[in-house]
Amino acid sequence: MTETNLAGSPRAPRLLAKREFYGWKLVAVLFCLDFLNMGFPYFGGAVINTYMLRQIPMQRSIYGAGFTLLNLFVGLASIAAAAVIIKWGAKTSFVVGSGLIFLGALWLSFFATKPWHYLAAYGVVIGTGISFSTIIPATTLVARWFRRYRGRAMAIPLSASGFAGFVLAPLLNKILSANGGNWRQAWLLVCGIVIVSGFIALLFVRERPEDLGQTVDGVRAENAERSPQMAKMDPDGDWTPAEAFATRSYWMIYVGGVACQFPYFFFVAHSILHLRNAGITAALAAWAMGSLTLGAIGGRLIGGWLMDKMTPRYAFISGLCCYLAGSVLAITARADRLALAFAAAILYGLAFGWTFICLYSITANFYGNRAYPKLNGMMMLLTGVACSPAGWIGGRVFDRFGNYTAAFELNIVVTVVGIVALLFAATPRQPRPMSI
Repeated sequence: MTETNLAGSPRAPRLLAKREFYGWKLVAVLFCLDFLNMGFPYFGGAVINTYMLRQIPMQRSIYGAGFTLLNLFVGLASIAAAAVIIKWGAKTSFVVGSGLIFLGALWLSFFATKPWHYLAAYGVVIGTGISFSTIIPATTLVARWFRRYRGRAMAIPLSASGFAGFVLAPLLNKILSANGGNWRQAWLLVCGIVIVSGFIALLFVRERPEDLGQTVDGVRAENAERSPQMAKMDPDGDWTPAEAFATRSYWMIYVGGVACQFPYFFFVAHSILHLRNAGITAALAAWAMGSLTLGAIGGRLIGGWLMDKMTPRYAFISGLCCYLAGSVLAITARADRLALAFAAAILYGLAFGWTFICLYSITANFYGNRAYPKLNGMMMLLTGVACSPAGWIGGRVFDRFGNYTAAFELNIVVTVVGIVALLFAATPRQPRPMSI
């Protein structure tokens, strides 16, 4: 018995070393969760709610306020999501989020008859559910599992919603056209989808590499080869949230985050209505929404790759430039200029996907993953509060002028401000205690 134990004990580390790195499998799991929890209620909701508008009449500003509330509560709930992750783990956060989306979709399917029902269920409940079940837990897990390829590992799961939008926008429009515009049935479908996502999270999410006897990137930290720009950073430093908040770079990143999200929030809420107002059919407008999400897929992959290759702020700024071109094209889009409408949608998607990955990677790169949940949660809260009015503002612009031109011009201004701010978002130096 003693010989068996002595012979067996040295083999245990070798068996652990041979275990295949789970990090990339986890990335695939996170891709599925983002596809289901963001794609169906957010991008699918952008299509479903246009059919709801026919049965529950409301002003465009009220309709846009639903997206405003959703984006606001994605941000407001992020601090609570971060607290749940720290106390109970990312898996719990995913399950709670799926449950909230289920409740919101169920209410819309069976009980919604007034505008405030739509605002409460879609904006508040589903918005909170998306916060708990998408960006915060997914990016936290990636930051824990990856260092060398953190940008690319972030890009893969967060591109899932883009795939979902590309598939779901035209598919749901086709389903709704075929079933007589029964939008309640579509929300019932969302209920079933998020039940599946909850079970996926329970079965396959793993919190840290240490839980499986593994290490970050699947190799020992002392043997890991860092890319040149990662060597200039301190991703494993002991930054505290207070130290990070005291740096200029964090707040310049925040301004860049506003430029990342404000134009996109407006575009998701009003692009289909904008194109239909320009004489483009509902089917083609839905395909344009699909092009938006297709562009977001490419943007996420480009942004993730560039974050591993070049100075983070310049990668961020490059993506924002796509908003400038997309806004100009969107203003000139007409039924006889259909190519411009699709190009604008692709550029908006490209800009968002690109800068979205930069926003959530740069915080981990600058300040490390120890304080990342709190820093990321605060970033989502602040950008959510600042950007959530985009849908409401777009609706007010239409109600006043009968078109969305001024809203696109505002997007250009917001983008330029973000570009200027990011020029000052240099890699911060962590304060060290003075030696005596």
